[in-house]
Parts: sequence; C-alpha cells; structure tokens
Amino acid sequence: MALGELERDVMDRLWAARSPLTVREVHEQLAEHRKIAYTTVMTVLDRLAKKHVVRQEREGRAFRYTPAATREQMVAELMLDALGGVPTVDDRQAALVHFIGGVSPAEAAALREALDAMGATGADGDDAPTP
Repeated sequence: MALGELERDVMDRLWAARSPLTVREVHEQLAEHRKIAYTTVMTVLDRLAKKHVVRQEREGRAFRYTPAATREQMVAELMLDALGGVPTVDDRQAALVHFIGGVSPAEAAALREALDAMGATGADGDDAPTP
C-alpha cells in the first residue's frame, strides 16, 4: 500500500520513536518543520490505523500509535505487491532486471548476499513471486 507524503512523514516519526507516540507527540514533531493542524495529524493516524499500517493502543483518554511493521517490511510488501500485479513471469523478470539496474553497487551486493543465503539455506521461495 503506497503512502502519501504526509503519511510517510508521520510514519518516519513513528519508526524513529523508541516507544508508541500520541497524536500530540507526532503533531509537535511535524509542527517543527511544517504548518499542520492537530486534527490533520489525528485524521492521518486514524486512517493509517484503519489501513492496518499502525496500531492504536488506548492510554487513558488518548491513543498511542506504533508502526504495524518495520520500514523494511513495508517496503518489501510494496515491492511484492507491485510484482504481483505484473501478469507474466517474463514481465516480472524484466521488471526485476530493470529494478536491479537502478540500484547502487552496495545494494546489488546486499541483494547478491541475500540470494546466496537463500540458496544456502535451501529456501524454495514458494511464498515469493517467481522472478
């Protein structure tokens, strides 16, 4: 699920936090860099909760929010969703090749290591789209 700019900004604050944040705490952090209404932050967090991107925990009369997944897990899900929408194996392979062509040497090395590790552990990749 792709996020809008404000949703990403809110998620950045939650991912950086060491503990769940209230609407007020998120608002205070965002207000340091942009003019934004408290109610806007409350609405964004409520929508993110309804999308299951964040978890709400009641604390007294307020809610505290925490990410439902790590940034890495969310990005991976977005990438897998995008590949899942590609109709044929050949098209998915072409998309992967194009993606790999756009990564840095360090990122390519990380991909190579991950693929090697999958091969070494005998991972069959049944849960992942066919490359």
